[in-house]
Amino acid sequence: MTKLKTTPWDASEYLDSPEAISEYLTAALEDGDPDLLLAVLGDVAKAEGMSKIAKEANLGRESLYKALTPGSKPRFDTVLKVMKALNIHLNAQVEAHA
Repeated sequence: MTKLKTTPWDASEYLDSPEAISEYLTAALEDGDPDLLLAVLGDVAKAEGMSKIAKEANLGRESLYKALTPGSKPRFDTVLKVMKALNIHLNAQVEAHA
């Protein structure tokens, strides 16, 4: 019997355009799970370069990894700094009630 070799799937390898990043983030935001959003931000930061994003967000590289780990409770200003370093902008949209 032959053993099947697999490699871990890494979303950051597929985040190669602003459109892909936007769709990935939008899906995470629509899900509403804070841990998923942190994981997605981590994937995007990894795709862009963790050291670069940490520097632009004025965070240590280890602090950035820690802040974007699912289950962590980063301060909102930390999340905003990371989003700014990733050039991510949020827009509010109010939907009419039925």
